[in-house]
Amino acid sequence: MNALLFATTLALYLVATVAYLAYLVKPREALGRVARWILVAGFAAHSLYTVDRYIEAGHTPITNLHESLSFFGLAIVGVYLACERKYRTVILGSFVTPLALLILSASTSFPSAMAPLNPALKSRWLAVHTVMAFLSYAAFAVAFGAAIMYLIQERFLKQKKLGAMYQKLPSLDILDEINYRCLTFGFPLLTFAIISGAIWAETAWGTYWSWDPKETWSLITWFVYAALIHGRLTTGWRGKKAAILAIVGFFVLLFTFLGVNLFLPGLHSYK
Repeated sequence: MNALLFATTLALYLVATVAYLAYLVKPREALGRVARWILVAGFAAHSLYTVDRYIEAGHTPITNLHESLSFFGLAIVGVYLACERKYRTVILGSFVTPLALLILSASTSFPSAMAPLNPALKSRWLAVHTVMAFLSYAAFAVAFGAAIMYLIQERFLKQKKLGAMYQKLPSLDILDEINYRCLTFGFPLLTFAIISGAIWAETAWGTYWSWDPKETWSLITWFVYAALIHGRLTTGWRGKKAAILAIVGFFVLLFTFLGVNLFLPGLHSYK
């Protein structure tokens, strides 16, 4: 059942991605609805897959890279669907669903077998810390997609090439608003994830902070997004500057999540 649910999810995300990319080429309302409902079906199958693993394992299934990448993809789709419902920007899915598909596909590169929990992971903080972290990551992923769209649209305006693609994309104001709302949603979650992680570390290893590579890069990620939020609130950073920093922040986040795990072994290395 578990393998079937995963395969179904992967197939539905693939079809949804194709539908959203087709919508990018020909933005017809009917095609947008089809793409959305296929993605909703994929999200439902993905949720069932996650719940099934939870029941089988007896703990939150975010304890290895396969599970972590899978949950990251689930969170991205969930946050995106909420964003699409609020802003009615179906075309944003053309930039976000390929990312979710890529992340879920990457999870197949790592063992999916359930292993006994590492002693450090046997804590009530597991669900709190990891779920908050991945929800923040997902919000930043959607902000990343909106930022890419902003730069494309801004370039069209700058070069005065108001062709077909310009007509398809949302206005710069809407894209900047989506970027900002995702940041203000994700940043408090990231902050809480880091704080809860420090509390968890004290119970597991006897210290709140040990400058482990994961902790260090998490703090770097936090400072990048803190700088972006601060700039928006105090110096009026908007538009292109904010979009570029949202993109930079997401790449830093990806290194914190994957790069550190793969290349900088430490207390948080769970493959």
